[in-house]
Amino acid sequence: MDDHRKTIPQLIGTTLIWLLLIGAPTFILFLFGSLGMFPIYVTKIIPWLGICGLLTVLLLSSGYPGPRGRKALKYGFLCICLACAVYAGHGAYKESLPSLDDRDLLLWQYQPFEADNKLVQLEEEPTFRMDTFSAQRLKLDGATALYPVYAAFVQAVYPEGEYHYYDESVSCSGTIAAYERLIKRDVDMIFAAAPSEAQLAAAEAAGLQLHLTPIGREAFVFFVNSKNPVTDLSVDEIRGIYSGEITNWKQVGGKHQKIRPFQRAENSGSQSALQRMMADTPLMEPETEDRIDGMGGIIERVANYRNYKNAIGFSFRFYSTEMVQSGDIRLLSLNGVAPTRETIRDGSYPISSEFYAVTVAPIGDPPPQEWDRDLGGFLNWILSPQGQAIVDQTGYVSVR
Repeated sequence: MDDHRKTIPQLIGTTLIWLLLIGAPTFILFLFGSLGMFPIYVTKIIPWLGICGLLTVLLLSSGYPGPRGRKALKYGFLCICLACAVYAGHGAYKESLPSLDDRDLLLWQYQPFEADNKLVQLEEEPTFRMDTFSAQRLKLDGATALYPVYAAFVQAVYPEGEYHYYDESVSCSGTIAAYERLIKRDVDMIFAAAPSEAQLAAAEAAGLQLHLTPIGREAFVFFVNSKNPVTDLSVDEIRGIYSGEITNWKQVGGKHQKIRPFQRAENSGSQSALQRMMADTPLMEPETEDRIDGMGGIIERVANYRNYKNAIGFSFRFYSTEMVQSGDIRLLSLNGVAPTRETIRDGSYPISSEFYAVTVAPIGDPPPQEWDRDLGGFLNWILSPQGQAIVDQTGYVSVR
């Protein structure tokens, strides 16, 4: 027996020591990563480096591998380190790309009655006022993109106070959660794009009917990296890309590059708009990515748009404005028509749609705004010249 080889008790003792020296820090680092303190690409390689490093050290310290075995272990661990470095480098590159996610609006900049907020303000006294009791009773929610609109409504007609987007009275939980809360009757009115088939079915299953009142119009836009030479696509070409029939930019007049089409989460406002545009054309599976969820685990979600040179994404026009101004992306014309306020208003842009103030009532009952004085008065004011001016000045297109 080789004198350098350790006995079983010695191996157990060595293992415990190295578990303490390597295993404990690895676990702590991974725990911190799961809490969002490190990027996801760093969090994912921590366990691999820790486990491989621990096994390598244990085998080397045991004395069992011969000279060639020890050399192979060292080179093997070095290869693992290099692979992790390449993976981390790719992750860092991906994170460096501009992204567009219509959940990332800085909501605190639009909170009603906050100093220096970015909300549109009326130049004259509003023709409708909500009293304190009504403001406390009625609960609002909505899509992130529409928070600057309905928060401006609140600032115009509600009594001055604190209305944080995470509170119950005037919250902003996003399209998916807003529809869920409305169907549960936790809120009285939401501001959102048209519901998906699943959301309509959920309301019907609860014995409820959604009542949609159009309050503005918005364009559903597609965008690419600003260096992409493609500037215009037909609606049929968009359907071909998102069905997987068209896979290379060369097929639509661009460079010889594989198309990387990004989608959004199921039941989100923009994903529902894409599904309506696709009509009967089957939609391809979306690209996914790993993320850290609120419970500290790593889960797979639909990938956010990343501005790769071969990427294409979609959203509503409001969200794309900032990135267009920065020069990172270019909005595509559809059927030769650019998405402007004028083409949205006159209907010449092929994919423009209304967004709504949505209420709910039992099937067969009249809409709440027909019998609820406060809700009806608020909705009538939204459709008045003052309310519609706020819609226009925020950056959308009014319906009146």
